[in-house]
Amino acid sequence: MAVNETLSTYSDWSYTSGLAVYVLAMAAYAAEYAFGRKPAQAKASALVGAGAPAPEPVQPGRIAEPPRATVPERAGRIAVLLTGLGALFHFGSLLLRGLATSRWPLGNMYEYVSAVVLVAVVAWLVLLRKHNVRRLGMFVLLPMVILLFLAWSVLYAKAAPLVPALRSYWIVIHVSVIVVASGLFLLPGVASMLYLVRRANEDNPARLASFASKLPDTDTLDRIAYRVTVFCFPLFTFGIIAGAIWAESAWGRYWGWDPKEIVAFVSWVIYAAYLHARATAGWRGKPAAWINILGWASVVFNLFFINMVVAGLHSYAGV
Repeated sequence: MAVNETLSTYSDWSYTSGLAVYVLAMAAYAAEYAFGRKPAQAKASALVGAGAPAPEPVQPGRIAEPPRATVPERAGRIAVLLTGLGALFHFGSLLLRGLATSRWPLGNMYEYVSAVVLVAVVAWLVLLRKHNVRRLGMFVLLPMVILLFLAWSVLYAKAAPLVPALRSYWIVIHVSVIVVASGLFLLPGVASMLYLVRRANEDNPARLASFASKLPDTDTLDRIAYRVTVFCFPLFTFGIIAGAIWAESAWGRYWGWDPKEIVAFVSWVIYAAYLHARATAGWRGKPAAWINILGWASVVFNLFFINMVVAGLHSYAGV
């Protein structure tokens, strides 16, 4: 089937535009984090305001002016808007790639990494509506921008039809579910890393003057990491099971000790251990956070090293 080169070109333009907007958003998040007040300072200001004399009553017919947002707050709001705009460009690139090739746009490493990051971006925007964690934006977008840059500079593949091994409806089920799970796992991985940084500073109050003092408290970071992982784990489990069913249909066996299968199972075991550790007294906190980080590292290892260095039955998607 012929490839629509025009749509393919528009897809590439949309991808680079989305990447550029993400970089601007990350800069805006960084500005809010760098120049915004620490949570303790904001709380102190609120207490001072509570003890101050009552404001003069508003005169009839006069509309009370809402408090003006500070420059860092405006930067944070702009960052969220830019993140949403970047997500639209990002989604457009995958949509146009699919239309250009008349197939599901998950046929190679470039498309796969792009889809993983898109899921992470959407999950981040949803998280912003549930929790006041906008100051994490710089740290969340940094790995996303790095992954997108690597996908564009190292993994890029021209739009083309699917290779025969991937021409199955299972690519929509198995690969899509693994993409969603992998993208969502990025958020708890970052949250656990920042948890350790914040915890190290709380254990030594003299160091709280550092940049970590502007991070959300450890309870918030731990709760985000746990809840997102709880949501992701069943999806990841289903993705592995779906992959085994596809393997039986394509290769005549459910499990063949392929490197990608082995590392995927190792990742599953690590995340199962994290959930168990998080619910076990004595393993909460730092030990559980380290296990969660190890789980994310295994996902990244499986995504890059296994696909690009180790030869196996899953080496047909190309780079």
